[in-house]
Amino acid sequence: MVSALLCFVTLRVLGLFAAVCLLSLPARSAWAFGDIDKVSFAQIEYAGNWNPRPSATRRLAWEIEKRTSILTVSEPVTVRLSDEHGMERRPLLYLAGDGPMPAPSDGEVARLRRHLQGGGLLFIDSSEARLDGPFDNAVRDLVARLFPRQPLAPIPSTHVLYKTFYLLSRPVGRTTQAAQLEGVVHDGRLVVVYSQNDLAGAWARDAFGQWEHQVIPGGERQRELAIRLGVNLTMYALCLDYKEDQVHVPFILRRRQWRF
Repeated sequence: MVSALLCFVTLRVLGLFAAVCLLSLPARSAWAFGDIDKVSFAQIEYAGNWNPRPSATRRLAWEIEKRTSILTVSEPVTVRLSDEHGMERRPLLYLAGDGPMPAPSDGEVARLRRHLQGGGLLFIDSSEARLDGPFDNAVRDLVARLFPRQPLAPIPSTHVLYKTFYLLSRPVGRTTQAAQLEGVVHDGRLVVVYSQNDLAGAWARDAFGQWEHQVIPGGERQRELAIRLGVNLTMYALCLDYKEDQVHVPFILRRRQWRF
C-alpha cells in the first residue's frame, strides 16, 4: 500500500516537472502557408476600364479554395506591364475590359512575352457582351504583337483545359456570345486564353452575397458552369496537362467496381 502511494506521488511529481519544463521552452512559430505560397490573381492595370467586375476574382478565389486543395489569396494583386518584377511568381495573369485599351509600349509587350514564355498564362476576359467591340480589337492587336507567328485560334473542346478538374464541353460566362475559347499555344502549352463570354460577370458577387449580374440565357446552371471553367483555368495555369490521361482514372475504376 505504501509503495503504491509512493509510486503515485512520484508520477504526479514527474508529470508536474515535465509540464514546467515544457512551459519553460522557448516559443517557436508554427509552420503555415503564408500568402506568398498561395495562388493570387494578378490583374493587369492600364489606362482604361481595366476592372469592370471588381468582385469577380475575389469570389472565384473563394470558390477555388472551397472546391479544390488549392490555397488562394482572396484579394487580387494589381500589376502593370511596365513592372516586370511585379509579374514574377504570378502564374496566372488576368486582363479584363469592356472598352478601348491603349496599346502597350514595345518594352511592355516584350516583358509580357518573356513572362508567358517562361511559364505564365494570360487569361483575357471581355465584358463587352458583343463580338468585335473596341476591347476585342485591342486584344487581338496585343496578341498579334506578342506572338506574330502564333495567332489566336479556337481551343477545341477536347483540350485538357476542359478536364483539368471538371469535365466541361463548352465555354460559357455571363453570356454565350462565343461558342469557343480562343488561345495561343507556345511550346506545346497554352500561354493565352481569351473568352468573350464575360466569365467575370458570372462570378461577381457583392458583399451581401447577391450575384451582381443576370446570367443569360442559361440562368444559375450556366453560372455554375462558368465558375467551373474558372476553376479549370486556374488548375491549368498551375498544372498544365499532367492530368491529360489520368484525371478521371479513379472515377472510371469506381464505375467499373474495381479496386483502386
